[in-house]
This record gives sequence, C-alpha cells and structure tokens, in this order.
Amino acid sequence: MFLALLVSGSVVALVLVGLFVFGLRRRLIQRSGGTFDCSLRWNVPEEPDRSGKGWVYGVARYSGDRVDWFRVFSYAPRPRRVLERSAIEVLSRRVPEGEEELALLSDACILVCAHRGTRLELAMSEDALTGFLAWLEAAPPGQRVNVA
Repeated sequence: MFLALLVSGSVVALVLVGLFVFGLRRRLIQRSGGTFDCSLRWNVPEEPDRSGKGWVYGVARYSGDRVDWFRVFSYAPRPRRVLERSAIEVLSRRVPEGEEELALLSDACILVCAHRGTRLELAMSEDALTGFLAWLEAAPPGQRVNVA
C-alpha cells in the first residue's frame, strides 16, 4: 500500500514539474517581448492542402532581422525554425478553409511564404499579421523584401 502511494505521488509530482517547466519556458521566450502566437506548416506543396495536416502550434519572437519560431509543446530552449527577414518572400494571403479551421486558432489568417526555396505557411491573428508585414517592410535600406 505504501509503495503504491509513493509511486502515484511521484507520478503526480513529475506531471506537475513538467507543466511548470512548460510554463516557465513560455515565460522565458516571451520575456524579451515581441512575441505572437503563430502556427507553422513547413515544406508545403504548390497545390493547396486544406486538410489541416502538418500545422504545428507555436510562438514566434522578433529578434533583430529574424523571427525565431518555437513549438509550444516542446522543452527545447532554442527555436525550431529561424526565418531571416531578407530571405522571406510573401507569396499570398488566405483564410483557413475546410479542416484547417479546426487545426488553427479561430481568428487566424494564413500567409503563404517562401524562405530560401522552401514553401511554408504561417497562421496568425489579423493583428499579428499586420505587425509581421510591417516588420518585413521595415527592412533596412538596400535589403530586398518581397511582399505580395
């Protein structure tokens, strides 16, 4: 009986520690400011896929001339993807359709981009999208930025 209580207590403690570390990681990412919720779908085919597959929920953070993208459900302290401002090319903008509406946040807009030859899609709120496009267009003089 004592062993069962000890094991179950240990499991509960481990779960609580895991949840605490998730929250602490998110706070550390957001501490420097300039963060926004942003889902990402990497290596998207040219033909639109409205199935909702491949979307990963994350947090993006402006960091100078790049955007660092972190997965939400991860313990990794480093960003999963780094998007340089000079390498981002905006191809189009659209609203979620079909099963995508279930896979993304309710107010999401989708930005179809290319980054160093890889097609990707970023889903974010309308406010975050406005800020992202303004950040792209605010590139220093001499940098080429392609915004559709």
